[in-house]
Amino acid sequence: MSTSPGSTYPPGAYKFTVGSAGEAVTLIRERLGPQARVLSVRAVAASGLGKLFRSPRLEVIAQVDPEPAAPAPGEATVVSLAAVSAELAAPERRPAAAPPSARARLAPLPSTLGLEGLLRRSGITETALSRLQAGVNWPELNALPLHRALAETSRLLRTQAEARQVRPPLARAAFIGAAGVGRTTALCKWLAQEVFRRARIGHVVSVEFDRPNPLGPLPVFSEALGVPLAHFPCETRPAVPGGFVYLDLPAVSVRRPKDNAPLAEFLDREAIKERVLVLNAAYDRPSLRDAYAAGRDLGATHLVFTHLDEVPQWGKLWDYLFDADIEPLFLATGPSLTGDCEEDVPGAIVRRTLPDDEPTDP
Repeated sequence: MSTSPGSTYPPGAYKFTVGSAGEAVTLIRERLGPQARVLSVRAVAASGLGKLFRSPRLEVIAQVDPEPAAPAPGEATVVSLAAVSAELAAPERRPAAAPPSARARLAPLPSTLGLEGLLRRSGITETALSRLQAGVNWPELNALPLHRALAETSRLLRTQAEARQVRPPLARAAFIGAAGVGRTTALCKWLAQEVFRRARIGHVVSVEFDRPNPLGPLPVFSEALGVPLAHFPCETRPAVPGGFVYLDLPAVSVRRPKDNAPLAEFLDREAIKERVLVLNAAYDRPSLRDAYAAGRDLGATHLVFTHLDEVPQWGKLWDYLFDADIEPLFLATGPSLTGDCEEDVPGAIVRRTLPDDEPTDP
């Protein structure tokens, strides 16, 4: 199959990330050729404290069309990239050449796979795919152009994931999870959001039974935030109206459910209705399912995923967004105690698996 003049890539869709519109235009011109056209553009912000020092990057999906037949005599060939520039951003001076790092990010999105094939390639689970295929609009999705079908699928998945009864904000909750999942770090992240972003006040309770409960950074971090840290037995209800109480509990046992009996008895005795299950997203799927089942047995009401910075594909998380009884609370996307916290869980997973914006053809 022939390629466009100046292109080193065959016809198909390609995704790449660049630092500016000028880089994108130059990269498209040099690598994809004049027949390339932009399907979608999305700004990708830096995470954590990087937001303060780095500008957002652009994620661009471009299409290389098959080389058209030669124009008839006197007929002009439309190969202008003006529409590409307008699609990307406001006009700016184009650099002499796109950096090698930008070229390395070119990733083909072969349309020969079809919608189902691309969804599987994104890492989406069979459960999520089955939900889509069972919908009455699945045939209509497959009839759309591929890039539009992906955008519509993104919106549909997000709508399904958010179709649950809205709960009031957390006020008196226990953080539970297996050893090594980052339970205490997740609690610290949530405390930072409560204090810095929502200006709430409250205290934290550390609980131990027959097993030790290492506090990690919690004592120093609580002191830095001005949040009192108490050790049970102590008051487990808010000290002020509208305040919070968060409890750091010993690790949940995944392989020996009977070892969790003291945890369950404590939660019931203290009437702790809000129970935040913390899962390590880097675990394999069977381990995730087992840990999730253990948390469900303990009455989990909310869900946190940690170690997302170690997970290349987030598609496996879709299964846990459809449970109407457990509300996703946030994603921990890095090790920072005061950042790397994504509260728009469905939106973040959509952005990491499928395009969520309606693309515009130039």
